[in-house]
Amino acid sequence: MSRFNQQYELWIHTNMLNEKNPRRLEILHKGLGHGTIEFLRSVWFPAIGNFNDLHPEWEVRDFSNGYRYLDLAYMPGDGRGGIEIQGYGPHARDLDVRRFKDLCRRHCLLALDGWTFLPIAYPSIVDEPKQCQQLILSFVGRFVASDVPASLSWLEAEAVRFARRLLRPITPLELANHLRVSDRHTRRLLHKLVELQILDIASGKQRARTYKLRL
Repeated sequence: MSRFNQQYELWIHTNMLNEKNPRRLEILHKGLGHGTIEFLRSVWFPAIGNFNDLHPEWEVRDFSNGYRYLDLAYMPGDGRGGIEIQGYGPHARDLDVRRFKDLCRRHCLLALDGWTFLPIAYPSIVDEPKQCQQLILSFVGRFVASDVPASLSWLEAEAVRFARRLLRPITPLELANHLRVSDRHTRRLLHKLVELQILDIASGKQRARTYKLRL
């Protein structure tokens, strides 16, 4: 059994064991959808390496006093992040006006209730898993500010956090402006993070122009 399968089964079992809400427990017993499992297998687990603070089929209340369920809720500490996998097939293409409006209203209600909401297209999981992993690293980075190796200095750790918050490679100049240090010192920081295999050079041969998180 793969490490993903072991961790996934333990995670699901723990969620069911700790759940007292009969509505959510029934949904968990039915199993997660194919798109959600593929997202966890191809995107979340390779990028994050664990399922800490992640909750499947999380129940939320809407303004009509009803119940809705997020595919995944990421809740470290007081943070509230929602992830939903958007399929693309006859069901999605033929979405009628009423259901389309309900979907938009659902997203609005989550935002107004303090959730950071992240919709992920299923075709992107299949065709562009690395880009989705980068997106998830940035998503998690909005909530977990201290999740960096303890051996890093403050500036090195903040450079990693800065890279996580962006959805694209970073330049030495913008990192220098963020850290308020010289270009020379910034390049030394970046060079060390590359040596530590935390960052990769994204562009530039003779002289690195941009850097990105290693996935």
